[in-house]
Amino acid sequence: MFKAIFTNSFGILFSRILGLVRDLMTASFLGANLYTDIFFIAFKLPNLFRRIFAEGAFTQVFLPAFTRSRHKAVFSIHILLVFFLVIMLLTLSVNLFPDAASKAIAVGFDAQTITLAAPFVAINFFYLPLIFLVTFFSTFLQYKHHFSTTAYATALLNISLIGALLLSKGMEEETIVYYLSYGVVIGGLLQLAVHIMALYRLNLLPLFIGGITYYRRKVAAIQHETRQFKQQFFPAIWGNSTAQFSAFLDTWLASFLATGAISYLYYANRIFQLPLALFAIAVSIALFPKVARHLKHNDEAKAMEFMRQAFWFLFFILSFSTLGGYILSYEITRLLFERGAFHADDTVHTAAVLQMYMLGLLPFGLSKLFALWLYAQQRQGEAAQIATYTLGSNIILSLVLIAPLEAAGLALASSLSGFIGFVMTVRAFGNDRFFDIISPKYLLWYVGSMVIFTLTLLAFKELLHAYL
Repeated sequence: MFKAIFTNSFGILFSRILGLVRDLMTASFLGANLYTDIFFIAFKLPNLFRRIFAEGAFTQVFLPAFTRSRHKAVFSIHILLVFFLVIMLLTLSVNLFPDAASKAIAVGFDAQTITLAAPFVAINFFYLPLIFLVTFFSTFLQYKHHFSTTAYATALLNISLIGALLLSKGMEEETIVYYLSYGVVIGGLLQLAVHIMALYRLNLLPLFIGGITYYRRKVAAIQHETRQFKQQFFPAIWGNSTAQFSAFLDTWLASFLATGAISYLYYANRIFQLPLALFAIAVSIALFPKVARHLKHNDEAKAMEFMRQAFWFLFFILSFSTLGGYILSYEITRLLFERGAFHADDTVHTAAVLQMYMLGLLPFGLSKLFALWLYAQQRQGEAAQIATYTLGSNIILSLVLIAPLEAAGLALASSLSGFIGFVMTVRAFGNDRFFDIISPKYLLWYVGSMVIFTLTLLAFKELLHAYL
């Protein structure tokens, strides 16, 4: 299990380091202004779908269905054709009516800003069908226990965007955003290319060729399987994507705030997403096939052992990350972003948002772990109900907190809703199972280490201030 976790983690780390370089360059070249807000809005919706598809939700429904299917090749091609057709129609609709799509994403923008944003929204949306294909193909690589290609492929998107920034250095802000938008599409093409190469190396391409060859002859035989898949897919997507929808809601509401608010949320959320992806998402991707297999064979004890190991690993590492991100939020933001067009005031606002986001790291991360149990038992409906209550609480809290705290209030609302989702997920997992995982010995280690780590961070913070 841990070998797969570390493979995913190192791949994600490599990609996120490049993503950090990309964000540093974006902050330096564009800062936090109207054009950064426009680009982040344009990239928001396709990036939202990327996270939904690529970070486990699609795989957690498709992989069990694919494993159970008696006509795997035809079933795979059918799902591919249906989803790709829908996504392409959506992409073409956005390109035909980019103003309406831009208004839907950023309803708080005025008419002039919508007109500026529309062409960038249209370009960025072509990333969506590309990333769906990448996610679809990555599921087959996971089926073969091959994780490295997908883990490292996201780096290609960041490399493409870094190249776009370098090529557009010194140009007008609008031109830089055009370069970035086309860089997103090129990054998607590169990710797709390496996944096709990996499928070829693992001799998986004949599976798709066979599915196409026998599709008309056997499509009627998979009607029941596809019906079951569709019934489970939408609850699974909804249930596994609360954090992503919360971030999208933050951006949507932030469009009503002063210029720069969307950028503050973006930069802070990028830092927040690093430990979430590096640890919680990497663990969930690696753990799911094992837990699902043991539960399928009624070996709950073995599945619980994997859950126990993963829980304590995440509990410690996410707690350390939360403390570090909260206490050193200003220092981290200043070190990473404060240069060029990103000013001291931008650092203060982004750091305040980051603190509020970091409060939700532990509940969001642990919720992903315990939600695995529900998906492995095909309880997607319960996961969807939890997601609905979580998102509903986020909406209410956002509307309450946006006036007094502005962008930081939106981040705090997201974190508080994460705690609500965590409590509900644990209840669905089973309180008895949860308390079986908790060990008094580990709790003592946890409390002691947290105290020592907090004191160390505070001392380090004072040292930084003495020399900076």
